Amino acid sequence: MSEQKRDQQHVVIVGAGMAGVQTAVALREQGFTGPVTLIGGEPHQPYDRPPLSKAVLLGEAEGSAFDIDFDDLGVTLRLGLGVTGLRADAHEIDTEEGPVGYDVLVLATGAHPLTLPGTEGVPGVHLLRTLDDAVRLGPVLARRSAVVVVGAGWIGAEFATAARAAGCPVTVVEAADLPLAGVLPAEIAAPMAEWYGASGAELLTHARVATVAPGRVVLADGRELPAEAVVVGIGARPATDWLTGSGIALDPSGAVTADDRLRTSLPDVYAVGDCASFPSARYGERLLVHHWDNALQGPRTVASAITGTDRGPYDPVPYFWSEQFGRFVQYAGHHAHADALVRRGDPAADAWSVLWLRAGVPVALLAVGRPRDLAQGRRLIETGTPVDPVRAADPSVPLKAAVG
Repeated sequence: MSEQKRDQQHVVIVGAGMAGVQTAVALREQGFTGPVTLIGGEPHQPYDRPPLSKAVLLGEAEGSAFDIDFDDLGVTLRLGLGVTGLRADAHEIDTEEGPVGYDVLVLATGAHPLTLPGTEGVPGVHLLRTLDDAVRLGPVLARRSAVVVVGAGWIGAEFATAARAAGCPVTVVEAADLPLAGVLPAEIAAPMAEWYGASGAELLTHARVATVAPGRVVLADGRELPAEAVVVGIGARPATDWLTGSGIALDPSGAVTADDRLRTSLPDVYAVGDCASFPSARYGERLLVHHWDNALQGPRTVASAITGTDRGPYDPVPYFWSEQFGRFVQYAGHHAHADALVRRGDPAADAWSVLWLRAGVPVALLAVGRPRDLAQGRRLIETGTPVDPVRAADPSVPLKAAVG
C-alpha cells in the first residue's frame, strides 16, 4: 500500500481509555495524517484509571482526565456512544447512533469488572472501574461507612487502603486461603496477608458470600457482617461481548486473540490493551495483561503496523504497580514457568523483593518498597541476562552486580 493511500485511511478506535487514547497519540507521533475517530462509551473526557482508587476516591482530585488537546491532535471524539456490533464485510461498526464506517479499526474496549451473582440492583453494592464508580463511592468514605470488600486482589487491597485512610471500618472477604490467590505463590502472598490487620482492616479468608442484603453481608457459613456498603473486586473480563458474530476470533476468556503485531483475525482490525491477548515468544505462551503499562505500550505497535513502519513483534515484559497499606508494590515479568525463586530481604520488613529464575535467567520480579530492584531486575529480564543466585539473594548487592 502506498504511503499516500495509508494517509487517506480513516482510523476508528473503539474505546477511549488509556489504550485507545495512546493509539491516537501514537498514530500522530508516527506521522499519520489521516482522519482518526475515537469512540468512548462514557460521556466523560477520556481519563486515566489508576487515580480512581486513590486521589479521586478520597476526594483529593475531581477527576483524572488526560492532559491532551484532542482538537489540536486532530482527533474526533465521540463520547457517550455505545457500540453494539461489527460488520467487517461492510467495514462498519454499529453504534447507538447508527453505523460508523472505517478503513482501519482498533479495538481498545478494555475490560468489565465481574459482578457478584445475585447482587444486581441491591442498594449499596459497588464496583470500582469507572469515574462514576469512584464518584459514587466518595460519599461512602466521607461518611466513614462500614464497608465489606469482596475479593482480596489488587483492586480490593487498594480500595481497602483508601477506606482505612478515610477512617472506615473495613472487612475484606476472600474465598481463597490468601490474598492474591492465583496471582502470586502462597509463600509470597502469605506475608501480604499481614498487611490487612496491621492497617486495621479485617481479612476473612476461606469465606464465601451467600447473600447481600441492604446493610449486611451473609457468608456461606452463616456469619453476618454489617455493611453500609459492599465493594466487589473479584476480577474482570474483556469487554468484547459486542463482537459476537463478527468473525473476530476470541479465546475462552473472551479476549481477542491478536497476533504479535496486535492484528486480529480480520483484515484491517487491530486489538490492544485489556481486551486482547497476544503471543509472547519471551514466555512461550499467549498473555492477557490487564494492566496500565500494557495499555500504554501496545498502541505503539498498533500505530507502527497501521503506518507501515513495522517495529517488530509486541513482546513486552509485563509490568504493573500498586499502592496498598503504605507500601509501593511493583511486579515485572511472568513467573508461571520459573524453576527457582530468590528472596532478597525479609518479607516481614518494609522493603523486600523476590526474583523468579528459569535456568538461571530472571523471568519475573516482585518488589515491595525496592524500586531500584524493580528497575534493574526488569532490565535483566528484558535482556535475558543470567544471574548468580547466591549474589542475587544478598539484598545489599545491586541486582545489576549479581550477573552470573
